Amino acid sequence: MTRRNPVNRAQRRVERPPRERFATRSLAYDVDGETARGTLYLPPGTDDPPAIVMAPGLAAERSFGYPAAAERFADAGYAAFCFDHRGFGASDGDDQAVSPTRQRADAAAALDRLSRVDALGSRRILWGTSLSGGTALSLAAERHDVDAAIGVAPLLDGRRLCRSRGGRYVVGGALIGIRDRLGRRIGRGRSVPVVGGSEEFALLTEPGTQRGYLDLVDRKSRWRNETPARSVLGLLGHRPIERIEEVTVPTLLLAGTDDPVVPAERVAEAAEQLDRGTFVSMPMDHFSAFGSDFEPAIGHQLSFLRDVFDRE
Repeated sequence: MTRRNPVNRAQRRVERPPRERFATRSLAYDVDGETARGTLYLPPGTDDPPAIVMAPGLAAERSFGYPAAAERFADAGYAAFCFDHRGFGASDGDDQAVSPTRQRADAAAALDRLSRVDALGSRRILWGTSLSGGTALSLAAERHDVDAAIGVAPLLDGRRLCRSRGGRYVVGGALIGIRDRLGRRIGRGRSVPVVGGSEEFALLTEPGTQRGYLDLVDRKSRWRNETPARSVLGLLGHRPIERIEEVTVPTLLLAGTDDPVVPAERVAEAAEQLDRGTFVSMPMDHFSAFGSDFEPAIGHQLSFLRDVFDRE
């Protein structure tokens, strides 16, 4: 029996299934003339498994704790395709720009790519965390080939998050975002940290988020704690909450009672608008579902999937 060494600080004590309990396959696919890449985790000996499309969270790579979840899904009989957004990791580009519109296109193209994999069944689950949790729901509202959705600590209203930091953040963020967008045309773009302290201007500044985020970074990754300042505009425009009533598939929203980025009560309010929503709150922060709170978090997700797909 073999096990993988932990690739980040947060997952040193996370239990991983034996390597022989799942298979992996590299997949690449085209999105608007660029190539996105990911890994498909397959449950051996399972016919026509449902497939989960797993998108990384805010400015993250697929190596940031998500393989542990994908392995557990595969061990339970589900295929899981974990990919890098364009601009990150193994996919084309390295600007690390956050664009909800572009990243929604990445996830949509990943769904299309899985339709050409013979080893999979026809059922699909959209999965996301933080910003990609909101993206999963907005895409579920559009697509007719999605059977369920899961949002872990889902960021459903980026504008509300920015406003919670005060008007200076909103105005300042809009200004530097516009300046970056204009400046990059003449080679004078500007970057901001992805995560920083409360005294910094970053995409995430809430207490505890800097340590929690950086502890998930793959020790072999070339990821940089920076993103083009125009990413702030993307965060301000990220509002899946406006379409949540259009989501009709079974949906799990998993929230943390200790989450300073997405308070559990806001997620509960969103869940009330879902036609077939399941809301679960537990003592976790914005990132610990992939670290110290991995077991209960993945347990809730597997329980939801069993209820939806009636798989033992």
